Amino acid sequence: MPKPKAIVIGAGIAGIAAAIRLAVKGYEVEVFEANSYPGGKLSEITLGAYRFDAGPSLFTMPQYVDELFELAGKTKGLSYQNLDVVCKYFYEDGTKLSAYADEDRFAGEVAGLTGEDPANVKRYFKNSRNIYQITNHVFLERSLHRLKTFLRWDTLKSVFRFPQIDAFRTMHRANKGFFRDKRLIQFFDRYATYNGSNPYQAPATLNVIPHLEQYFGAYFPDGGMYSITTSLVKLGEKLGVKFNYTCVVDEIVLQKQEVKGIRVKGELQAADVVISNMDVYFTYSKLLKSHPELQPAKLLKQERSSSALIFYWGIKKSFQELDLHNVFFSGDYEAEFKAIWEKQGLYHDPTVYINISSKYKPDDAPMDCENWFVMINVPANKGQDWDELIAEARKNIIAKLSRILGEDVSSLITCESILDPRSIESKTSSYQGSLYGTSSNNQFAAFLRQANRSSKIKGLYFCGGSVHPGGGIPLALLSAKIVSDWM
Repeated sequence: MPKPKAIVIGAGIAGIAAAIRLAVKGYEVEVFEANSYPGGKLSEITLGAYRFDAGPSLFTMPQYVDELFELAGKTKGLSYQNLDVVCKYFYEDGTKLSAYADEDRFAGEVAGLTGEDPANVKRYFKNSRNIYQITNHVFLERSLHRLKTFLRWDTLKSVFRFPQIDAFRTMHRANKGFFRDKRLIQFFDRYATYNGSNPYQAPATLNVIPHLEQYFGAYFPDGGMYSITTSLVKLGEKLGVKFNYTCVVDEIVLQKQEVKGIRVKGELQAADVVISNMDVYFTYSKLLKSHPELQPAKLLKQERSSSALIFYWGIKKSFQELDLHNVFFSGDYEAEFKAIWEKQGLYHDPTVYINISSKYKPDDAPMDCENWFVMINVPANKGQDWDELIAEARKNIIAKLSRILGEDVSSLITCESILDPRSIESKTSSYQGSLYGTSSNNQFAAFLRQANRSSKIKGLYFCGGSVHPGGGIPLALLSAKIVSDWM
């Protein structure tokens, strides 16, 4: 008896994970990727002697990667190391804070720098853990669109505890209730950016994110972030998954609202099921454009998450005060978010994130040099003059970093590449260049995301950051798990 055939559109991390899970289930699986390489946002670029992880740079909850190797019966998988310092933070008033992975050490660091009672920090993390325990099995690991989910006892317990997830206050308001020091409030407000949201609008439920980083830890893959992609592709290939690159999918072929396959280069590729790892907006507007009656109009009009402006810089110096992850805070966080979300522009004093993988993988840069992945949060692309915005942002970023580091950064840049919302959309099919699909700026956002299975088209499934449960590596991997469990 022939195996059932599954086609995955897009070799992003969720698409690769879905392919692995379906191959383990006994499906014949083919992946069709428009680019000449796998990974989507989780890819890499090289500039001369410098290598950069192109997209996601923070690795948390590695158990979801490990699980894929375990499902395939492999004893060896991805190798990675735990970070002692998750991130270093630099404030405009001169404060330098090391976010230690150890909770007690972090609380002590905060107390010494801000005078905040360590008990408040521990109380905050306890609240974060509590939100996770309530939401994890309901909102993250299962579909919100199946009756089966809500008939489970652990789901019912979570429903009764719903008021404890703090869905009706903003993150910022909740954080002000825990701390007095503005620097610490800004520290925890920043976690809204982990899914492209605004802490002054997003529900305090998102205060679950610190628990994912603090309790489960932060890690660095020994081969860099892109090794997550390459290791999973190799695993998929060993399981018989066929990856087709430079293959743009023209359409999803339907017959009476049932999937029959996809069309690529004018030819039908038949399948029993199709899993789209493409942004849900483009899945409907491009691949199903001949079926407007099946498109969820309200969903496609939802507010998109923020995007990013990234400078990849080869730096001809090594900075001892910097680590793998570094954040240089804006002096006025609220003004920065107003500029992004209300004015759809950039703030003159942006919060700057720098990732330097050569701190842990020295061959990513020449000796005594560093590879800087320099990122600021920006709005999704709605037709702004990005060339002008990029030039202004570059000037402001260099001035800020030079002032705080006491070094003329511009004179140290030996090579440069730039990624902006326009190129993010063109390279990864992310509508408007948004990094996480729709934003989470209201308390119902989790319920408004596209389900992992189409309710109108039989045999069509969705995975990736633009659908349930959300963006980022862990949630993208969970979307693949939900698809697999549903099938």
